[in-house]
Amino acid sequence: MNTHELSERLFTTLSHPGFLAMEGLANEVPIFIQTYDPAAEDVVRRMVESLAIRLRNTGVTLKSIDLFSLVLEEMEEHHVLEDLLRDEVDWQKADVLETLQNYSDPETHLIPRLIRAIGDDGTQLTLITGSGRIFPFLRTHTILESLQPAMLRHPVVIFFPGEYAQDPIGGSHLRLFGSIPSPRINNPYYRATNLDHYLL
Repeated sequence: MNTHELSERLFTTLSHPGFLAMEGLANEVPIFIQTYDPAAEDVVRRMVESLAIRLRNTGVTLKSIDLFSLVLEEMEEHHVLEDLLRDEVDWQKADVLETLQNYSDPETHLIPRLIRAIGDDGTQLTLITGSGRIFPFLRTHTILESLQPAMLRHPVVIFFPGEYAQDPIGGSHLRLFGSIPSPRINNPYYRATNLDHYLL
């Protein structure tokens, strides 16, 4: 993967007035997936940070959200994070995983926090990272399905370390790290647009 080429392509796409105005989406939600090689996680994370700065410098109002940070914020707000960090060595791995799963539950915790973070305050674009960091306690397809009813008012781009494919009969498939498949997403309104194939 050439991250410079990816950054340039994303900058051209994400700064385009037509993209920011969500032109051509018809009835589909303005959620986009940008896949990348999981081995390039650190490079892509730095690239997204630089891309966000560059977009802001051109006047695009955007938010950058890390999903794992949201989970930690949720745990901190409920006064669980400090206990976990202090006593982690005494916890069973299963207990740690269960705690993380509880506080990343899409219905009661993470998705409401994510929707609040995305907001409806004049933001033009939201970039979401951390899909790999929240596995296995939350999968990206769950986020896609949960965001669909949120009536998003600007484009949301999810960076995904793996593969994303749409099949001819209307379903979608995410493969985290290129090998861990998610359940098939059948509802066409849950189908995020693959930025690898997006044309202005």
